Amino acid sequence: MTSAETRRLRALDRAHVWHPFTPMADWMASDPLVIERGRGCYLYDTDGRRYFDGVSSLWVTLHGHRVSTIDRAVRAQLGRIAHSTMLGLANVPATRLAARLAALAPRGLTKVFYSDNGSTAVEVAIKLAFQFWRQQRPPRPARRRVITFANAYHGDTLGAVSVGGIELFHRLFAPLLFETIRLPSPYCYRCPRAPARGCCGEPLRALRATLRERGREVAAVILEPMVQAAAGMITQPPGFVGEVQDLCRAHGVLLIADEVATGFGRTGHLFACEHDGVRPDFMVLAKGITGGYLPLAATLTTTRVFNAFRGRPEEGRTFYHGHTYTGNPVACAAALANLEIFRRTRRLQTLPAKIETLAAGLDTLWDLTHVGDVRRIGMMVGIELVRDRRTKAPYPSAARMGHRVCMAARDDGLIIRPLGDTVVLMPPLAATRRQLEDLVAVTGRAIRRVTEG
Repeated sequence: MTSAETRRLRALDRAHVWHPFTPMADWMASDPLVIERGRGCYLYDTDGRRYFDGVSSLWVTLHGHRVSTIDRAVRAQLGRIAHSTMLGLANVPATRLAARLAALAPRGLTKVFYSDNGSTAVEVAIKLAFQFWRQQRPPRPARRRVITFANAYHGDTLGAVSVGGIELFHRLFAPLLFETIRLPSPYCYRCPRAPARGCCGEPLRALRATLRERGREVAAVILEPMVQAAAGMITQPPGFVGEVQDLCRAHGVLLIADEVATGFGRTGHLFACEHDGVRPDFMVLAKGITGGYLPLAATLTTTRVFNAFRGRPEEGRTFYHGHTYTGNPVACAAALANLEIFRRTRRLQTLPAKIETLAAGLDTLWDLTHVGDVRRIGMMVGIELVRDRRTKAPYPSAARMGHRVCMAARDDGLIIRPLGDTVVLMPPLAATRRQLEDLVAVTGRAIRRVTEG
């Protein structure tokens, strides 16, 4: 494109587009970067400049952009039908995808309810858990509470916000939300106890005590297994999710595993639940499910849950919930192709060497004066910046250090995003080891340039 066309697009954007999670006053005063195309692990702007996609276009792109296998699958499906409702009808890709997901998921998750994004898929799990207890024999309507964890993020619809725990995102909407039981969550870097003493002890003690005292009013526990992504890539100690599962089982409480961010290889396993051998009652999937091509989400659950909703129409056991584009055939075709790439390329088997390269590169960031913590599980990375590493004192929010680092990295051909003053890296799984080395090197240079002047 010409420079004149880029200027015109920027003006149109500023005039009409409201961007998510974006301070619009700053945006209106800036010259937005306009992406025109992608290829492999790179994005290209309207001026032809290339950028490494260091956050996988908000954690969705797994195999890169313009993946021939997914391109062909989408084109082929468009040659058949673009959309058909699932209210009273089935379609070929949605049926095949459900069977494939059930085969890959932790044992027992045999039923698939489709929606279109992570927030709606979380809402499905919450509503199913709530209705499940009312349809037991005898009914248990007292089981209506959901246990949530501090620093949780499960989406931006009101039900998903109700079970979230990030004050910056959620505080304003408190009067609109339903009540939950919120417990502390592991955060090893800022734990008052030494991590060696087990900083997950307090959250587990709190969960144990809560279930002992109030278990009969709890419908479900919801958590992001292994890492609270939107909170700043806060990782959980090994065994934590397994302990949560054991406590849920002991008290007959349903467990919802929100794998929207962690699913499809991000943690080194296809699903994060596999790290602790966890078999939840619900598993929520979105983001990487189509390889970054189209909106799609799925809430997987068990036959036990499903059977509570079976009955004659007049019994009122039906789950009255759905979305217009539920099980969209084109999106499901893309998801099937995405899973085929995992199988054909042995993507998961190639990850350990890449993860080792990424980890080795990240070790060099500890030499930077204002890097307080480097958190990683698999290909998910959070680099927490602090004003004083000895005291762990954060920067004042007005300094926007994380944002400034990401802008500096952009000048070097890297697209990354911060969560506050935590710089997030989540490269495509298809990234080469050389690309991962470059990703860390550019990030390190940007951190040094911004924080050390």
